[in-house]
Amino acid sequence: MENRTFAFIKTDKKLIKIFLKDISIIRGLGNYVEVHTIDNKRYIYYKTLKDLIESLPDEFMRVHNSYIINLMNIESFEDNHLICGDLKITVAKSYKECLQTALGKMML
Repeated sequence: MENRTFAFIKTDKKLIKIFLKDISIIRGLGNYVEVHTIDNKRYIYYKTLKDLIESLPDEFMRVHNSYIINLMNIESFEDNHLICGDLKITVAKSYKECLQTALGKMML
């Protein structure tokens, strides 16, 4: 399961298959998370961000106490804000340096 490309989440009493590359952001809602996909679908299920980040691959990074983003789906980063599709996410000061390092490794 190390090189998995998808995951199942339990939402609305059913298991939904989500490809990891299609996840743009994950937003924390207390003991629940809201998964946003690149095709503008949203899924809410029971799990905390802290538990979730430990099971996600390296291309996912926490950028705020309430947000995990998929580095592959970032459109732009400017002035402490990330743009992922229609969503604008503020990057917390404590996560900014780590994010800049990760993005620096992806630069041409």
